[in-house]
Amino acid sequence: MWWITLFCLLLGLLIGFQLPLLLPVVYAKYMSIAVLAALDSVFGAIRGYMEDSFDNTIFISGFIFNTLLAAGLAYIGDRLGVELYLAAVVVFGVRLFQNLAIIRRYLFKKY
Repeated sequence: MWWITLFCLLLGLLIGFQLPLLLPVVYAKYMSIAVLAALDSVFGAIRGYMEDSFDNTIFISGFIFNTLLAAGLAYIGDRLGVELYLAAVVVFGVRLFQNLAIIRRYLFKKY
């Protein structure tokens, strides 16, 4: 079952690298935060699947909510003249590495 996930991930990366999508520099902060939040949700879902506690509703709602909240936080920070996006970078970065560490430990125990 995990090979389907890996195949879809590789297919998505292949398609993404082939598309000539150029975004204005103004949106770089928002997109980087949104991608970081989305990756956090995806790795949290992989962790939940490995621990047999995955719930599709929680994944979809967390994916959308985290992405919008992080981009909104960056936007509000820009409007206030404060670099609030750094808070989201730290939070999602820490959670991402925690999830990766737990996934790694689970794979080492299993194999």
